[in-house]
Amino acid sequence: MAAELYQAGYEVVGLSHKPLKINTLNVNAVYACDLCDLVSLTRIVKEIKPDIVIHLAAISFVPHGDVAEIYRVNLIGSRNLLDALSQIRKSVKAVLIASSASIYGNATAGLLDESALPAPSNDYAVSKLAMEYVAKLFMDRLPIIISRPFNYTGVGHAEHFLLPKIVRHMQRRASVIELGNLDVVRDFSDVRVVVQYYRRLVESIESRNLQGEIFNICSGRANTLEQILTTIKEISGHSVEIKINPAFQRANEVEVLIGNPAKLHTHVGSVADITLFDTLKWMLETTAE
Repeated sequence: MAAELYQAGYEVVGLSHKPLKINTLNVNAVYACDLCDLVSLTRIVKEIKPDIVIHLAAISFVPHGDVAEIYRVNLIGSRNLLDALSQIRKSVKAVLIASSASIYGNATAGLLDESALPAPSNDYAVSKLAMEYVAKLFMDRLPIIISRPFNYTGVGHAEHFLLPKIVRHMQRRASVIELGNLDVVRDFSDVRVVVQYYRRLVESIESRNLQGEIFNICSGRANTLEQILTTIKEISGHSVEIKINPAFQRANEVEVLIGNPAKLHTHVGSVADITLFDTLKWMLETTAE
């Protein structure tokens, strides 16, 4: 996201829960602050006075071990940010809140659009849905858009997530990989596509009257894990033995999750498509640091 904004000519300021060196990042400055520290967060927001805010910070790993932390960061941390921004509301032109398509739960009836009823099936999804309701409390004070991204990946994605884990095993030429549920069906996008849509949304909020709207960020294409494994094998030329580890299987696993991007395309157009094959090729050909 920082790279997308920086290349588009924005002055980019980041917020991190720990100090970061910025010499290799596409940012002009980074402030270290815990979202759960409302006093420090408010001080920093008043100092920066951002005109556009894209809120991506979250505990994003569904089986994260600390349930309390999921709610503390995703819900209370998000509310703190909106509270701080509301104190400088006159300077804020757009706020994008990244929710998650996981709020739809185990819906299986074709492509899910934004009117599908929420049915969260795990604490992560519940925290994201609750965050959406908190955001609605601030919509009379802030120009907010809510995004619901479906699965996306790319270079830099943490290895404990599914596709980066498989890619790293292929890069290492591992002989065995342990996975959980092989029957899941997902809608995957390239992170470079996702951030282009985020930028278009915040740039269009006023001209297209998007304040308060919710948008799915998705490709509209279904990919089974079996198809993904076959594609990675084709690109890498390497085969790996798959072992099912019950520890990686979740009783509340969302089995099918495919989005309908029609509303997104109607309001901000479509960006150049990047196929999952090209995304995986990019990841496989990029040496991990």
